[in-house]
Amino acid sequence: MLLLPLVTWVTPANVAEGLLLVPSLRYCQRQWNWWPRLVVVDMGYLAAEAKRYCREHWQVAVLTKVRTGMKLVPPYVAWDRAECPQGQRLEWLGYVPSQDRHWFGVASADPSPLCPWCWEAAACPRQFPYAPSDHESLLGLLPLASRPAQALLQRVRPWIEPTQAYEKNQLGLNQMFLNSLRLTWCLALWADAAMLLRTHALLYAPVQSPLLGELIPQQAWLDFGENRLDPPQTA
Repeated sequence: MLLLPLVTWVTPANVAEGLLLVPSLRYCQRQWNWWPRLVVVDMGYLAAEAKRYCREHWQVAVLTKVRTGMKLVPPYVAWDRAECPQGQRLEWLGYVPSQDRHWFGVASADPSPLCPWCWEAAACPRQFPYAPSDHESLLGLLPLASRPAQALLQRVRPWIEPTQAYEKNQLGLNQMFLNSLRLTWCLALWADAAMLLRTHALLYAPVQSPLLGELIPQQAWLDFGENRLDPPQTA
């Protein structure tokens, strides 16, 4: 996995990392007129105010897990499961920007749906809208109960910390303790330069061909013509 530092911040230890999310997106917008539409971060970025600001100003979905015991809002019964008021499992159908609503419906893959026995089945639309602002972590721009969010949090997010730890070990940063902000800033620039140079070398390294490549036997294509399966003609 190749890591490219788009924005690097060096701050005192008492500055929470969650405060750097909005400035990072603002920097990307100012420098390149581009910013990531999806941000997967740890629980240090759980603050709802920053998530709301990113959603409203840049249409960015900020995905984090939620704390144990955090108050849930409908349709959630767990951080990764949504249900209707009668207990039927729901799945995310999509977000409609013109309505500013997420739509949840009856899960199509549910092997035992409750709808045929529900006393409200005759009047139930089986689709339910919810506003992203109801809960910035559970709903937001990409609900946690959706399949994309689950895949990102369970399959992609676990790779981030090991990859960052590998980079720190490669550069020897784990063996350093710095109590000078100026010196830390210089080392951060050197670390970013090393990562950029290594990535450039990996992306643009010349393709190496084996010395005896021309002598390696290759299977030839035998072309017998279009009528190779026709029986022989007899006089």
